[in-house]
Amino acid sequence: MKELLLIILSYMIGSIPTSVWVSRQLYGIDIREYGSGNAGATNTYRILGAKIGTFVMVVDILKGVIATSLYLLIPYYLHDEWDRTNLMIGLGLAAVLGHIFPIWADFRGGKGVATLFGMVLAIQPLVALCCVGVFLLVLFLTRFISLSSILASIAFAVFILFIFNEKETLYRAFAIAVALMVMLTHQKNIGRLLRGSESKVPILKHRDKRRNKRKQEEEV
Repeated sequence: MKELLLIILSYMIGSIPTSVWVSRQLYGIDIREYGSGNAGATNTYRILGAKIGTFVMVVDILKGVIATSLYLLIPYYLHDEWDRTNLMIGLGLAAVLGHIFPIWADFRGGKGVATLFGMVLAIQPLVALCCVGVFLLVLFLTRFISLSSILASIAFAVFILFIFNEKETLYRAFAIAVALMVMLTHQKNIGRLLRGSESKVPILKHRDKRRNKRKQEEEV
């Protein structure tokens, strides 16, 4: 009974529509009516800028961390690693589900990547940091947040299944499910990537300017 209540609470926490509330309170708009129509950090970054986008991302990550850590409210799970991991996965997934289908925002939320990362950070910090490394490397090379998220989720499965060789069956299944879920929620992005029409985030502008300047000089 306690576990069920915590799962419901996790869903409620995950349902906090950070980008929607911030865009309404600060700008008088609904972020879902602009850009990709997504209520996540990436669309917020593109529409409202880096500061607001970063704030939304951090809060969405914290939603995953806090929801997944609710197991601390039941003393039994402090001493049983197997059951604790299973409960943490359940709590985290409930938060991710809340982010994607938020009860506080007409069930129209984001893609859940930031909240999912917060969940992984709470369960397996080292693996989470490795995934961050993959994400940042791909982002640096391509400037596609969608591609960075997809490859980081695939890397998560690889880390769990092969690098860290996690023995628990549920955790291994969870890792595979994460990769599949991220690819599923990014179907439109994958289509745009294949067509060459996916938007890049405006980072490393100085690097791009230097490259363009060199190309122009070479052409002359």
